[in-house]
Amino acid sequence: MLEVCGLTKRYGRLPVVHEVTFEAHAGRVTGYLGPNGAGKSTTVKVLTGLIQPSAGEIRFNGRPIQRDLIDYKRRVGYVPEEPHLYPYMSGREYLQLVGRLRCLPEKPLNAKIDDLLGLFGLTRYGHSALTAYSKGMRQKVLLASALLHNPEVVILDEPLSGLDVTSTLVVRSLIQALAREGRVVLFSSHILEVVEKVCSSVVILHRGKVVANAPVNELKRRAGADRIEVEVEGDASALVARISGAGWVRSIEASGGAIHASVIDLEAAGREIPAAVAALGLGLKRYEASEGSLEELFVQLVEGGQA
Repeated sequence: MLEVCGLTKRYGRLPVVHEVTFEAHAGRVTGYLGPNGAGKSTTVKVLTGLIQPSAGEIRFNGRPIQRDLIDYKRRVGYVPEEPHLYPYMSGREYLQLVGRLRCLPEKPLNAKIDDLLGLFGLTRYGHSALTAYSKGMRQKVLLASALLHNPEVVILDEPLSGLDVTSTLVVRSLIQALAREGRVVLFSSHILEVVEKVCSSVVILHRGKVVANAPVNELKRRAGADRIEVEVEGDASALVARISGAGWVRSIEASGGAIHASVIDLEAAGREIPAAVAALGLGLKRYEASEGSLEELFVQLVEGGQA
């Protein structure tokens, strides 16, 4: 487990990150969200040992990382936001360099490079100079370099930047697979749809402070009630009268043959609304349900100015 305890980072008197506390567990993907300038990348640089905190502590498996920072770094795979590579090296040469710097044996290193180039669809480009790679291809090389040594902690700072749809799906599946293998995975991103699908829990940062830290489902519930839209043949007022007292209804209104309801239990609504429509002899023309989303909560916390 990776524990962040009261992390603060100041530049001069300005606190970029202020008393940030959260945990990232092995076997789970922890999302780390925030608008531009919230302090996400600064946090990531502290977690990877690239910069020192002004206050607070980082612990891995209960031990402060500063006690043996070199050993901790050996256990970490890191994908930075910007793919800064050596442009005149080939993709294979760059990965060989990274592997040798990590003192990986040559034969298993080359086998691992073959596997990763294949996974990311780069086999045919392995001997091409990185200067000829697109941004998405360079991002794939960074991802591969972070996984060469089978790290226990994987820290991803905007890993989907520049990737096409197919590559995004590959990386999504890879992130989930890394968690299933028992690794600690921290996923910093602004793509809320992906975070919602791959993360077990999410930390939201705003103006350097944690404003939310909970499992994804709990955060979605905090975002507000789920919504139902129903369209029937005939006057919907009778349907409103029949279901308005149900325990799963938060609010409901009718307009002609349409109903708009805010509910707290989509499953119960999905069972009882069609049954009520049938009992009243109304025809069901349309039924649409939508969940509260992580995006809604993010907007509430960030644009609403809560910090």
